[in-house]
Amino acid sequence: MLMLVLLISTVSFIMMQLLPGDPALKIAAGRYGPDGMTAEIAQSVREELKLDNSVFQLYLNSLYNLLHFDLGYSLISGEKVIHELKTQMGYSLYLSFISFLLSLIMAVPLGIYSGTRDNGIVDKIGFLLSISFRAIPPFILGLLLMYLFSIYFRILPPAGFENWKYLVLPAFTLALGLAAVSNRLIKESMLEVSNSSYFTYGKYKGLSDLALVNRHGIRNASISVIAYLGLQSIYLIEGVVIVESIYAFPGIGHALVHAVIARDIPMIQGTVLVMGLFFILINFFTDMITSILDPRLRIKHA
Repeated sequence: MLMLVLLISTVSFIMMQLLPGDPALKIAAGRYGPDGMTAEIAQSVREELKLDNSVFQLYLNSLYNLLHFDLGYSLISGEKVIHELKTQMGYSLYLSFISFLLSLIMAVPLGIYSGTRDNGIVDKIGFLLSISFRAIPPFILGLLLMYLFSIYFRILPPAGFENWKYLVLPAFTLALGLAAVSNRLIKESMLEVSNSSYFTYGKYKGLSDLALVNRHGIRNASISVIAYLGLQSIYLIEGVVIVESIYAFPGIGHALVHAVIARDIPMIQGTVLVMGLFFILINFFTDMITSILDPRLRIKHA
């Protein structure tokens, strides 16, 4: 985790320095607006933030603050980065949790049924839908859903966040992409379990299909599924940035895009750092859950 913190801080700082244009002009425009920005204001911002210092000195200052657990202050709003991230991360976690839950509701029943009815009509339809939704980029899918339900049918709000209705479209945009791959993986895992010797032996014992799936199928098939869902968090983190920007959802992804445009380096470093730590925690808990489901993982040299 310490290595990741140093790596993210360094890479994000270098990438921001490589962006073209004067950072003082960008920050001044973010603070006072394009119409209120003058050369004198840009110069005062440059002196205030010590942007005339060398790149190496600026990097050492940011690294010093980071090692003292200080993410600094936003160059645009002047608020503490950690305070802004707390609010934005709450919205993003809420959206991610609902999206993940919706994807499981769609993927798990379809995947289990397709695994027990290989090459059936449901399996073929599920395969076609999975290819279609996975092939569509999140920003295209988001715009299509926005046009269909907000403009054409006028039953859901298009952007922003005031109540649960504003959560429906961004959550489904993320969930459809997650479920597209998850249901195929669940199907393949369930098919592998249904072709195993212990599953066949359960049939010879006279167990019903429902009993076989509940007792022997779900737990064994879920081991590889849960491991893959941990990796799917990459898609979830990436999708949050895109989807929140499309729907103007007040989460961490939407804030990151605005911080990049405004050259708000402390805000960018703090946001990317939180996303990286979030990914590590997801993988950590994924390993814990898989070791609980499969006792062989807890035995050395098993």
